[in-house]
Amino acid sequence: MADQAPVCATCGTTAPDPSLATITWTRGTENGRDTWTCDRCSRDHLRSIEGKLDSTWW
Repeated sequence: MADQAPVCATCGTTAPDPSLATITWTRGTENGRDTWTCDRCSRDHLRSIEGKLDSTWW
């Protein structure tokens, strides 16, 4: 991960501790680029994420 803190692609929250984001946040790839989803949004949209639905769907 880069030195920059990840930002949630769903709600826009910035990870308070980038080193913990690798453990608690979800990283995915959409259209060839990495996207991050915070732990709260990951829980809210777990079924859609596991079903590999595009984030525009959820």
